[in-house]
Amino acid sequence: MTQNNHQPKIKDQPLNANRHTRPQTAPSAIVDFISHSVTQTRRCGSQLAQHLTPGTIILLEGDLGAGKTTFTKGVAQGLGVEGYVNSPTFTLVNEYEGRLPVYHLDCYRLENGQEALDFGIEEYLYGDGITIIEWPERIREIWPESYIRVRLSYLTETKRSLRLEPVGPAYVGLLQEFKKSAFGSFQ
Repeated sequence: MTQNNHQPKIKDQPLNANRHTRPQTAPSAIVDFISHSVTQTRRCGSQLAQHLTPGTIILLEGDLGAGKTTFTKGVAQGLGVEGYVNSPTFTLVNEYEGRLPVYHLDCYRLENGQEALDFGIEEYLYGDGITIIEWPERIREIWPESYIRVRLSYLTETKRSLRLEPVGPAYVGLLQEFKKSAFGSFQ
């Protein structure tokens, strides 16, 4: 096996080339709210799924038990996935068929981005499906240019804080539409 020392590329763009120079997301583009139950967290994911298009990348951040897999179950449900959806901690990737394919990756067991490249993460990004990545901080050096960042925080046994942030202009409009459909049209 030969060592590959070039900068990884997807769609002729180096992964994370402008990570340190990307503009800050406007506060009005960020969606912050409190979920009061597992059902609400799942419903949020399902509602977001209604706005997703092929190639969407969602990075899920949060401690163990914060609701990352629950949110993913909602996205899968909203995309018409039938059957059991679980975290791919030991398999790295679970694939589900729905209105769009769902690629659910769990990077908890990876040491760095090179390990993700070695297992073929590029095959799941920018394709015909939705890519959801749990524990993306483990592969931060290969994050794509654009994605939806979802941060889930444990507040109480039933409450979670959710913050959805569009990174890159492609996702600003998507999250504005999500916000309007999920919460109504308010400023």
